[in-house]
Amino acid sequence: MRNLVLAILAIGAASIAGPAAAQTYDPDYPVCLHVYGPATYYECRYTSLAQCNASASGRGAQCVISPYFASVQVPAGPHYRRHPRVY
Repeated sequence: MRNLVLAILAIGAASIAGPAAAQTYDPDYPVCLHVYGPATYYECRYTSLAQCNASASGRGAQCVISPYFASVQVPAGPHYRRHPRVY
């Protein structure tokens, strides 16, 4: 009887858990607004940090660079070491 009650409680706890959140970054925009509060979410609709900061003004929000922006280009060139080699 105790096992049955524990099994029912385990199934009930697993069914109450909410669904996992999907990826919220939009790859078409380089800047996202991360809004904090009871419902924390991302709005990736901004083309510049200035535009995003104007929207974040007065809100519990922060502008972040989208890590999934489609036009991200890695600069080509020499890679510098932090410390020079000593021979």
